[in-house]
Amino acid sequence: MSQANEAVKKPEFTGLRAILWPIHNYEIKKFLPMGLMMFCILFNYTVLRDTKDALVVNAPGSGAEALAFIKLFGTTPAAILFMIAYAKMSNVLSRQGLFYAALIPFLVFFGAFALFIYPNRESFHMSEAAIAAMKADYPNIAWFVPVIGNWSYSLFYVLSELWGSAVISLLFWQFANEITRVAEAKRFYGMFGLIGNFGLILSGSVVYMFSKNRGNLPEGVDPWGWTLNYLMGFVVISGLLVVAIYAWMNKAVLTDKRYYDGEVASTGSKKKDKPKLSLSESFMYLVRSPYLGMIAMIVLAYGVSINIVEGVWKGQVKIAFHGDNNAYNAFMGQFSAVTGCITVLLMIAGNNILRRFSWLSAAMITPIMILITSLIFFGVIMYSESIGNPEYAIAGTTMVMVAVMTGFVQNVLSKATKYSLFDPTKEMAYIPLDQELKVKGKAAVDVIGGRAGKSGGATIQAVLLSAFAGQTLASLSHILAIITIIVVGLWLASVLSLSKRFRALTEQREAEAKAKA
Repeated sequence: MSQANEAVKKPEFTGLRAILWPIHNYEIKKFLPMGLMMFCILFNYTVLRDTKDALVVNAPGSGAEALAFIKLFGTTPAAILFMIAYAKMSNVLSRQGLFYAALIPFLVFFGAFALFIYPNRESFHMSEAAIAAMKADYPNIAWFVPVIGNWSYSLFYVLSELWGSAVISLLFWQFANEITRVAEAKRFYGMFGLIGNFGLILSGSVVYMFSKNRGNLPEGVDPWGWTLNYLMGFVVISGLLVVAIYAWMNKAVLTDKRYYDGEVASTGSKKKDKPKLSLSESFMYLVRSPYLGMIAMIVLAYGVSINIVEGVWKGQVKIAFHGDNNAYNAFMGQFSAVTGCITVLLMIAGNNILRRFSWLSAAMITPIMILITSLIFFGVIMYSESIGNPEYAIAGTTMVMVAVMTGFVQNVLSKATKYSLFDPTKEMAYIPLDQELKVKGKAAVDVIGGRAGKSGGATIQAVLLSAFAGQTLASLSHILAIITIIVVGLWLASVLSLSKRFRALTEQREAEAKAKA
């Protein structure tokens, strides 16, 4: 066995290095580019996440309630179409060609949106008066009207949502799972997130800086259009850096068998030659895999629970900042920067939890955190609704700002535990699977499962808003709180079941590798 493999199997790290940098020197050439890819991808993810919300929530005639309808009727169908196209392309394109074909169209759209679509939005969209009239005529689907009336904003929102599923969950992690061994993953995966979340800190600061109202802009210049130009410029540049790093790794890193052997699977065993499956066969393959079903369940549960809470919180943020795009986006930039800082701290703790405790212990923390913080947030919202005045003065501030800051803390802690523990444990669960399940199974679980999770939360919100015409998400908090408890309970049960299967499958793969060695 090579000296490199011995080092991977028997790492000798002491002191602070064991906590902060459990990477061998010879591994830096492989690890650091992957960390930089994660940095750039998460930078874009945060810029797009903040910007899409500001666009849609503050659009003419719109509000946070419209987000549920976009996710249900826009994001989910788009995710299905993307998965179908990705599965088809995976049968005809090389790994590199597939990566480029999936990533580059996103960059083209975001650049075009800032340069051409937004400046001509009045020519493309319904007028605010027309949206208001249609909402009055169709009260049960009133929040769906601005989704259609401001269609380019809705499209921006859909593609920004898909960036998280397609580029982070699918392209990056599939690449990482393909070239990373199980022993490396225990040290690498938490560190990928640690480096990547510095991208959240930087992007949050950039969003805040460029979203502050610019009183010194020349007369006639739209401050929000000015902000969009800069933010989308950063998105395109960062995306091109991801493409360049990926190309360099394929040329200079993956050609070295110390880092990657194309004939050997992540566990060290030879890959079996498998025929490419059609799309329908792939779905049947997934249906027959209870293991993937458990992964899909935890992805669905996360999407539903976080989406329910976020919808209510973003409605409170709009009220607090009176629909001002730049003020809204500046606040969300601060939120992203704080999330990045807290996540970095939790990444250090999370990486050591992954290395020193069981997979189950690490995987249980995120649902427990979301359950506790969500119930506190809903309690504040229900109290605020009982008062009936969001501007009600309390403790030197207003009730709406208390709700905003409670939701701020809830979202920061939920996302920080998600990035530091949920994502690494979920990705580790894919490693013992065979190549077919890794590629097409991951596409189905992450793209469809992730979007279906959010659309599940959106469906719940849309049904409630349609059934209780004239109500807001905040006024339905007592119902949403009960639903959140049920969903997180199912999440915890799935984690327990998946833990047993993951442990058994990992032991089986290790035994097979030893026998073949």
